[in-house]
Amino acid sequence: MSAVSRPLRLAVLISGTGRSLKNMLERIAAGQLAADIRLVISSTPKARGLQYAQEAGIPHEVIQLESFPSREEFSRAIFDRCRAAQVDVVALAGFLKQLTIPEDFVNRVVNIHPALIPAFCGHGFYGHRVHQAVLDYGVKLTGCTVHFVDNEYDHGPVILQKAVAVLDDDTPDTLAARVFAAECEAYPEALQLIAEGRVAIEGRRVRIRKNKD
Repeated sequence: MSAVSRPLRLAVLISGTGRSLKNMLERIAAGQLAADIRLVISSTPKARGLQYAQEAGIPHEVIQLESFPSREEFSRAIFDRCRAAQVDVVALAGFLKQLTIPEDFVNRVVNIHPALIPAFCGHGFYGHRVHQAVLDYGVKLTGCTVHFVDNEYDHGPVILQKAVAVLDDDTPDTLAARVFAAECEAYPEALQLIAEGRVAIEGRRVRIRKNKD
């Protein structure tokens, strides 16, 4: 992906607390992320993250799957809004609905998953379910993965990953807190790499160029 001479234009899709959206806004304000969040879309009117968009003066709206006859129509409505906002990248931030990615948004939709893909991922693996599964399996390392989104759950090319140690006395809550701290570093880092044009996709492999374009 080539670098842009302006901040990366983002649409952020949420379904819940909006913690990742809040983190992005803080990184932008601190000059650590060269991005401009042009639009926030929530899959539910109950998402607390909508408040962050409102406080930041970002256009926001609710688009619910239940309002459409199919996932394809639901996805079309979302990407129509993203086109109208002229965004470069769509960032999923706790967005719990599967999307059908249109051709013009292939490799332009990114997500973060709270485990090291391909472990503990796929349909049904979200939130504390992931961390409970990690503990039940007994692995010693987990973490988070930023990846491009395709039309399968947690399947697109991996941009970057950060590892988090699993401690003997961990609970789903304590593990989730440390993984989220890693997410707060990983997601802005991946978006900044995209903004700088340093991300190259070769099949399933993502290569990070050392120097900016």
